[in-house]
Amino acid sequence: MNRVALAVSGGIARVTESALGPYQTAVIRVGFAATWLLFLLCEYPHRQELYGPDGPWSWDLGQRLIGLNGSFTVLVWSDAQLWFEAGYALAVLASLLLLLGWRTRATSVLFMVGVLSLQNRSVFMGDGGDNVLHLMSIYLVFTRCGRVWSLDARRERLGRAARARGERVVDRTGPVLWGVLGLALLLATGFGRLFDSDWLIPVLLWGVWLAQALWWAVARWARNAEPRIALDVLANVLHNGALFVIMAEACLIYATAGWYKIQGSRWQDGTAVHYPLHLDYFSPWPALADLLSSNGTMVMLVTYGTVVVQVAFPFTLLHRRAKNVLLAFMITEHSVIAVVLGLPFFSLAMIAADAVFLPTSFLRRIGGLAARARAGLLSRGAWNTPPPPPPVPEDTERGHVGFPA
Repeated sequence: MNRVALAVSGGIARVTESALGPYQTAVIRVGFAATWLLFLLCEYPHRQELYGPDGPWSWDLGQRLIGLNGSFTVLVWSDAQLWFEAGYALAVLASLLLLLGWRTRATSVLFMVGVLSLQNRSVFMGDGGDNVLHLMSIYLVFTRCGRVWSLDARRERLGRAARARGERVVDRTGPVLWGVLGLALLLATGFGRLFDSDWLIPVLLWGVWLAQALWWAVARWARNAEPRIALDVLANVLHNGALFVIMAEACLIYATAGWYKIQGSRWQDGTAVHYPLHLDYFSPWPALADLLSSNGTMVMLVTYGTVVVQVAFPFTLLHRRAKNVLLAFMITEHSVIAVVLGLPFFSLAMIAADAVFLPTSFLRRIGGLAARARAGLLSRGAWNTPPPPPPVPEDTERGHVGFPA
């Protein structure tokens, strides 16, 4: 009984005392932000046909659909061309800022707004990768994804160094950003547009905005560290819960895909991979597709191997080495799909989702190599910035007045 109690108390302490998987959530942040940013930039010449007034799914049809399913999108608030261009530009800017890790608490929300607004405006333009991005953009709002490999982490590190020298650090950018976004929320609510959709996203937007105000007030006026510690515990619980949901979502995607494949006759006889290689829509390199499909044994092995990996992956999470082997196989498979079938953004989204299972030691080695490469490049110029130290828990001193990363 004592062992059970100790295990439970240890688990509770682990979940509440720290934000687990800081490197994994950073990779997810970078992966999905980069995927969406590259997609928006590549499709910029075709944005009008995809999501704008010139698309086959007109603004009136979009309004009707939103009225039926209650989806959230700011693009149906107005049919003006300027409003659409501003929404598209906001999605691009939010993706870039989230990729860099600047004010991730705010930019993750703006990133979610950009993803939902464009995808829900024309729901028939997406594919499986868009569905994954749609869900992950919501989950990212609950994570502390800027703890490492971000401008937020750099700002926190410089702030700690300044406080160690006895300097007072005051965050002015955070309150200004909070005020601007609050004004936008107030105007959208006042004009009756914010709650035109389902209640979930509007409540989430207001909740995050009010939580930031509470965080700033506690950091500014709390007489002891207990209120700040309580907020840290709550943020850690939300982060760890969202991280668990992201992992469960990735497992569910692969498990359902694998079990549905088992029921298909073409997957059962080992020929399923042959057919998409000969579809014009999925053949950007016909010669390469013909080469891969010319060997019947290879087609059969890839077909059966895909099913086995997708079905088995959720069960291998309890065995680290087996999980890493299948993870490498899936990432390789998605890379091949990106090139052979011409689905780069779908593959990038799935690789970003797979990254949540990458080992921390591997990610830290990659981060160390990137930091040394960056330091080597900067040493040739006018700036020489040493590699950042490992992340440490957020400071709880009252001298730091600002918003959390």
